[in-house]
Amino acid sequence: MNRINTRTATLIDAVIPGSGILREVALIVSFACITALFAQVSFWIGIVPITGQTFGAIVAGAVLGSRRGALSQLSYLLIGATGLPFWFALGGPVGIARLIGPTAGYLYGFIAEAFVIGWLMENGWSKILYKIIPAMLLGEVVLYACGLAWLATFVPANKLLQSGLYPFIAGDLIKMALATAALPAGWAIVDRIKQQ
Repeated sequence: MNRINTRTATLIDAVIPGSGILREVALIVSFACITALFAQVSFWIGIVPITGQTFGAIVAGAVLGSRRGALSQLSYLLIGATGLPFWFALGGPVGIARLIGPTAGYLYGFIAEAFVIGWLMENGWSKILYKIIPAMLLGEVVLYACGLAWLATFVPANKLLQSGLYPFIAGDLIKMALATAALPAGWAIVDRIKQQ
């Protein structure tokens, strides 16, 4: 039996050990679908909606690691570009129009966010609370940098933070708190199973 180095492995590798291209594709597509599922929890408060898809991106990076987390979010965008209904947040344009509209920077930011969080998790930040919290915050900073930079081409500078940052801080703190609490709990279960 292959022993998993839980000190550096991702949580998914500890929970579902194995290898192979089919496993990798299944994991990547599964987390793209999870992000799409969370995207359905959405409501528009202006030009940018409040959605659950940020939680999907956070979890993808935290659980899958950098490469697979980023690929899951890229897959999320590529599948959404086909125009598949009920994939992106409800109420906005579908297909490629979503990837060139005002919210596109946030969507592209999911790829970067998942990569950054995943890279930190792979490098020992996944089990200790005082490391998980800054990892999640850094991922969110990267997400908002991408989202706001793109949104700036659609809204005046004096409305940018009001349109694309301030209304989302409280919700994103809740999403980060949920992910932060779940990660050590997941590792605790893995460690308990390994001891049996």
